[in-house]
Amino acid sequence: MTESITSVKKQHLLINGEWVEAGEYSRLRSPYSGEIIAEVPMATGAETELAIEAAVNARQVMAKMPAHRRAEILENLVHSLRERAEEAAEIIALEAAKPIATARGEVGRTIETYKFAAEEAKRIHGETLPLDAARGGENRLAYTVREPIGVIGAITPFNFPMNLVAHKVGPAIASGNTIVLKPASQTPLSSFFIAELLLEAGLPKGALNVVTGSGRVTGDKLVTDDRVSMITFTGSPAVGIGIRSKAGLKRVTLELGSNAAVIVDKDVDLDKIIPRCVTGAFAFQGQVCIALQRAYVHEDVYEEFVGKLVEETKKLVIGNPFDEQTDVSALISAGDVERTLGWIEEAKNHGAKVVAGGHAEGNILYPTIILEADEALKVSCNEVFAPIVVVNKVKNVAQAIEQVNDSRYGLQAGIYTNDVTTALNAADQLFVGGVMINDIPTFRVDNMPYGGVKESGTGREGLKYAIEEMTEMKLVVWNRN
Repeated sequence: MTESITSVKKQHLLINGEWVEAGEYSRLRSPYSGEIIAEVPMATGAETELAIEAAVNARQVMAKMPAHRRAEILENLVHSLRERAEEAAEIIALEAAKPIATARGEVGRTIETYKFAAEEAKRIHGETLPLDAARGGENRLAYTVREPIGVIGAITPFNFPMNLVAHKVGPAIASGNTIVLKPASQTPLSSFFIAELLLEAGLPKGALNVVTGSGRVTGDKLVTDDRVSMITFTGSPAVGIGIRSKAGLKRVTLELGSNAAVIVDKDVDLDKIIPRCVTGAFAFQGQVCIALQRAYVHEDVYEEFVGKLVEETKKLVIGNPFDEQTDVSALISAGDVERTLGWIEEAKNHGAKVVAGGHAEGNILYPTIILEADEALKVSCNEVFAPIVVVNKVKNVAQAIEQVNDSRYGLQAGIYTNDVTTALNAADQLFVGGVMINDIPTFRVDNMPYGGVKESGTGREGLKYAIEEMTEMKLVVWNRN
């Protein structure tokens, strides 16, 4: 497939197992070429209400469905997605401008994520409790069970339009919940595709509903409706904080922003780590929550690190996301290009040095390396969500840890060192949700707990951990007297 579009498909809302024509549509354009690629429904408050009502009505069906059946539905999805993997990758490349090789990687992870969900559906259990450990607890049997929380409102971002949906939809189905899914406005096609496969897989009507449109309409309705028991959101801190303030007593999981950092100690073999750092900084144009944005490099190897990083970065292939050789393509919008160019200009005006990239062609921002940037500059302290990495010189690892922690974010961090004590100290002292020793902060596999501290969010994803968030614990006590 190439990005040349011969026909534009009109999508529809999924409500109660039926594809429903909306009252209003918007045109979806390719981030790379600007071509119209689809007509996407703009759900109204009333249409979102119907989706919530369908999810409420399907609650008992899903809650009573045996674990083996929930697992079977997810396994059916895995089978279908494997058969249509290339089609899925092309959808991601089309709507997100994700290079096709990277898009295939996302599809592979999505398959694995739903596979994990199918397996975890069979592992949801409680425990027995020794009540006789307490005075007055004799002759009583106690145990806990986990029950589905109810209707889950899932709001997903553009950057992993298939796999981040899987991290919400997969555990929700596995644990017997129903879902109203609002995908990102730029990348709804992946969600419609997965919804179609889930209907074919045997998911009951109303268990998954997909509404697209304005966050101020559909998103706010999900967040404020009392029938929605939980919101799981991945996106910006500003929106996440707003969700938290409006959600009331709903359970809320927030996966928010980051300016993820790596520390490079003086004893590291740079030739081994430079390609990994380039991948962490520039894969999918840096539009990854845990993209490598800040590097703190020991002064003894700083110059060599910068030289090798620039050399490796210049090897990246820039262009059409459907070209098999492309490493970096367009940012998600022209506004993001304008924003990041402004941040680069601010850095230059305050004495920072741009040693690679720093310019754009169309919606493509060339991979950019910035040196000597003050910690207060936007490229350092905000989330750039673009192919930009800031490299800083430090005297020692202790100074690096202090600077990594001097951030309002705390999702993941990495450290490269050959000293075990240094690594263990970093693991203790870095105030983040995950520490990657001898790797970049961008490492993630889909069964590990994933989440952050500070403005990087609350709660954890990763199938087992998401299921814990999406279920309630109930205690049962039998009096044997």
